[in-house]
Amino acid sequence: MTELALKNKIDRLGDFLIETFHIVGLFAIGGTIVWSAVSEYIVIMQHESGFASLKDILLLFIYLELGAMTGIYFKTHKMPVIFLIFIAITAITRFMVIDMKSLVSNDKFNLLIMVVSILVLSISAGVLRFTEKKYENEEGYF
Repeated sequence: MTELALKNKIDRLGDFLIETFHIVGLFAIGGTIVWSAVSEYIVIMQHESGFASLKDILLLFIYLELGAMTGIYFKTHKMPVIFLIFIAITAITRFMVIDMKSLVSNDKFNLLIMVVSILVLSISAGVLRFTEKKYENEEGYF
């Protein structure tokens, strides 16, 4: 066996192991997201109030965005960074909904910082979307 043939076999084995780890890891992450979302949904359904609050719904959106990000990464092998930005915006919004009173009572600038953070993240998402469209080639890669 020549040195080149041996190198090709080792490269193929390495590619197979990486792809296997990738698939197993994504299934583990996806399963964890589904398990957490279902568990949280069961807790929400057992609320004494009989309905889901806004903070509960926003948490479910975070799980949805995590699941969508994992699914897109599984199909395309590209990390959809914009979903991380959406998750951050949703998390900040959820924090504001839950802790609005303590947020404003501790320091008046906390609310302003949260709003500016959402604005910066929104602008970042817009810039990212614009550059994706402008610099994407035929295969869908930069």
